[in-house]
Amino acid sequence: MVEKSLVADAVLADLNGPQREAVTQGRGPLLIVAGAGTGKTTTLAHRVAHLIATGTDPARILLLTFTRRAAAEMLRRVDGIMRDGVMRDGEDATDAGSLDDEAPARSRRGAVTASRKVWGGTFHAVATRLLRRYGKSIGLSTDFTIVDRADSEDLMHVIRADLGFGEDRKQRGKRARRAEEETRFPLKGTCLSIYSRAVNTQQPLTMVLQDHFPWCEEHEERLKQLFSAYVDRKEEASLFDYDDLLLFWRALLRDDEGGATIRDAFDCVLVDEYQDTNTVQADILRGMSPDGEGLTVVGDDAQSIYSFRAADIRNILEFPEQYPGTTIVKLEQNYRSSQPILDATNAVISAAEQRHRKELWSDRKQGEPPQLVLCTDEDEQTEFLIDRILTHRESGMKLQQQAVLFRASHHSMSLEVELGRRNIPFHKYGGLKFVETAHVKDTLAFLRLAENPRDVISGMRALMLLPGIGRVRARQLLTLLGEQQGDFSFWRDVSPPKVAADDWPLFVALMRGLSDPRAKKGAVGDQLHRVRRFYSPLLKAKYDNSRERLRDIEQLEVIAGRFKDRMQFIAEMTLDPPSSTQELAGDPLLDEDYLILSTIHSAKGLEWNAVYVIHATDGNIPSDLATGDTQQIEEERRLLYVGLTRAKDWLYVTAPHRYYFHGWGKSDRHSYAQPSRFLTEPARCRFHEQTAFPQQADDAPPTAETARRVREDIKNMWS
Repeated sequence: MVEKSLVADAVLADLNGPQREAVTQGRGPLLIVAGAGTGKTTTLAHRVAHLIATGTDPARILLLTFTRRAAAEMLRRVDGIMRDGVMRDGEDATDAGSLDDEAPARSRRGAVTASRKVWGGTFHAVATRLLRRYGKSIGLSTDFTIVDRADSEDLMHVIRADLGFGEDRKQRGKRARRAEEETRFPLKGTCLSIYSRAVNTQQPLTMVLQDHFPWCEEHEERLKQLFSAYVDRKEEASLFDYDDLLLFWRALLRDDEGGATIRDAFDCVLVDEYQDTNTVQADILRGMSPDGEGLTVVGDDAQSIYSFRAADIRNILEFPEQYPGTTIVKLEQNYRSSQPILDATNAVISAAEQRHRKELWSDRKQGEPPQLVLCTDEDEQTEFLIDRILTHRESGMKLQQQAVLFRASHHSMSLEVELGRRNIPFHKYGGLKFVETAHVKDTLAFLRLAENPRDVISGMRALMLLPGIGRVRARQLLTLLGEQQGDFSFWRDVSPPKVAADDWPLFVALMRGLSDPRAKKGAVGDQLHRVRRFYSPLLKAKYDNSRERLRDIEQLEVIAGRFKDRMQFIAEMTLDPPSSTQELAGDPLLDEDYLILSTIHSAKGLEWNAVYVIHATDGNIPSDLATGDTQQIEEERRLLYVGLTRAKDWLYVTAPHRYYFHGWGKSDRHSYAQPSRFLTEPARCRFHEQTAFPQQADDAPPTAETARRVREDIKNMWS
């Protein structure tokens, strides 16, 4: 008991007062309102470490985050905190005359392994583990395959076509459709967005269409048909999309037997980024802890910016009402930004209508005031940005320590062109994730099909890579495979198209080998190596830049080698994919500096020495598409706040006055813009306001004599 007490005290040593209060709270419902840069991750990791140090079994702790990397980082910190705590305890014990020299070493080993027992991961990853372990209690087949958003869209498209929705004009003409049916049916991506929003917000389809997709209201009945068929098709193929994982986890908790089993498995549930949870996720937490016992949530309502993913800010705002007896701890000491920057960001967010009130402050009282830079137009904004970025670089600040942030991806186009012209390297966040690229999806399709022969999407993708096999032939082959209970041996008797005569036997042999029961638990790297050898010639024939794409596949093979279970590898690549091969193999630009360009959404959670928030004008921030109601406008205010709070030492906000209409080419047509409405008078007082390139004092105006001569010249034209 003494040892645990000493370790627990050591865990608290480096925390400030509010952080210590949050870490040491009891088992009642706890809401930690953590402002930007206030040590949210530190506090949550210390709370996990403190729970373990005071006797909670780490295997009975559930830590939920929104990315796998966040969970891994959190648990690494727990390891370090426990290790430091044990070392300090060992020093205290030595000072007290301990006779057991091996005790500290044993304790350190125990501390390192303790956090590895914690259930840590994303909502979707934890849902997958629980459903595979306990899903049978609600009649669920536990060998389901998880499909990502792109595959879900493809499945939606297949069903859409099967139902005859959205056919091309020739097909509609052949079928002599009535005039009222000639309207444009939503594309697959829109259909999936509508479906996902409805299930995540638990709102009727009618309301979702009215509030978010009014242009699709006329298709409501056909969308209901489509979504019903989508659910049936997933069940037939044993496919789970992201939404299914949450919905079935919630259903498992509502089951008398399954719910009791899961609740009994955990003493404490901790949730990071609670402001980003949706309705279903909030329901899951109520199912895990109906009275809030052992429940800790951490978040910042001022950084709730993901309503387009169905995140509901009411979850964090109304948490105290949902769980009576909630303790609220506010973290307001900021460790990132200087006080002048915090004064500006506090002023911006203070106008929010609904919020947990807090005032961020810093020990760094001195610093450069943030600058509001008024630019004549977008070109002058670009010129100012490059001038200031290079100035900071010359003063010793690396390009990687500087970031240009914007509301929408296209806002950086002009800047990207000029950076390229001047040979200034940059890296842009917010593009395709690594596993969303075509060649990587092709590669994974072979493994997915072997894992689940009912996976129509993966089957179609793999088969249509072979020359001469189109959509119709691929569907026939998959139907045959289904009739034979997924036995790929029956494909050996199929007569392939002549152009695929050499590839077909190799393909069948590959799929037979991958589907062998022993392969499921075999080395995944070896399986991917076999896929790569078969797929490489097909890749070279289908895509440009084949050398770079093949390097991606080689890197994926290296990562696969870390897994011994194919299902686990596929699930991890689907649920939390890397953004690029840089995340897989380490940074390939170790000797090269580069500027960061990022949407504000992608920049959340990151920080830089110098931050440039561009296009801070009405119509851009807030976006003119997000001014339909008060809630959308308030989220845009929070979005600007998130961008501003990324800055540590230097903050620039630029606002062009004139925007030209480019269309198909440049012209003199333009419109005028005003600085963002969120830069209120109290907020602007916290900025040093300036023009991009102030007029030089020696730029003397024309003399009176010059003006007189001009008038005389004009008069002489008529004499």
